[in-house]
Amino acid sequence: MGCRRTAAKRELLRVTVGSDDEGRPAVVPDPQGTAPGRGAHLHPTAECYRLAVRRKAFGRALRADAGLTSTPVGDLLEAAPAAPD
Repeated sequence: MGCRRTAAKRELLRVTVGSDDEGRPAVVPDPQGTAPGRGAHLHPTAECYRLAVRRKAFGRALRADAGLTSTPVGDLLEAAPAAPD
């Protein structure tokens, strides 16, 4: 979604619409891929996440309102160790 490169589904992180810690609508990670509803996939890298945010891809891909925050996904990717190239 962010970098628009293709990859196997198991290499991508699925995200869905949920709520953040304060109960506001947010893009939330779904690593197991079992959450109900519409989902979108992106590479689990900070670079791909930043591109998706810059392009406002989350709202379009998830067909959600513009007031959607993606902080939970960003927090998850910042906490994850960087994958070696």
